[in-house]
Amino acid sequence: MSSTVLLIEDEKRLREIVKDYFHNEDFIVIEAADGEEGIKKFDENEIDLIILDLMLPKIDGLEVCKYIREKSNLPIIMLTAKSEEEDQLLGFEMGTDEYVTKPFSPKILVAKAKSVLRRTLDLKEEISDAKTICGITINASSRLASIDGEQLHLTHKEFELLVYLIENKGIVLTRDQLLNSIWGFDYVGDGRTVDTHIKKLRHKLGERAKHITTVIRVGYKFEV
Repeated sequence: MSSTVLLIEDEKRLREIVKDYFHNEDFIVIEAADGEEGIKKFDENEIDLIILDLMLPKIDGLEVCKYIREKSNLPIIMLTAKSEEEDQLLGFEMGTDEYVTKPFSPKILVAKAKSVLRRTLDLKEEISDAKTICGITINASSRLASIDGEQLHLTHKEFELLVYLIENKGIVLTRDQLLNSIWGFDYVGDGRTVDTHIKKLRHKLGERAKHITTVIRVGYKFEV
């Protein structure tokens, strides 16, 4: 079954090129030329992956990302002409899963999209039913997490991070291990990405955040 990509990009020529590459790999592509149209298409369609430009007319990419994250934990790949690290960290804090800096190879973008979707599928296969540990319930098939029946509004990466920590409970996981397992071996970044996501995850877990402990100069561990 083909995956559906929502491509929100204002540069028409770039949008056409990216669309053609995804079509060649049997993806269904829904296009939007600005942030306002992107939100509308997101609300109207069943989407598997979102490719979102940072600099958009009407509503910028970060605001679109924020809107989507309030409603869904679908994976988001952000396109940007900016290469500054702080811009990327801001995007990750807003819920972006991957960053691709312009100019980029459409082949690389397709490969990253496949990688993100594959990790999502692998996660679903690892946990077929809901399971509860330390009062935290996770369900990979619905990609939902909750505490005592109250749903947690986690981003795609926050959810993957929580599941990976729980699946490896009691084991010290280095930042490199977490980067490779959650973001993939081809991700260009450092441990601060992990730290940022752990901080956000702990905030959302509230009192249950105590189960995610920091191992100084190494990484993190989920303790029961």
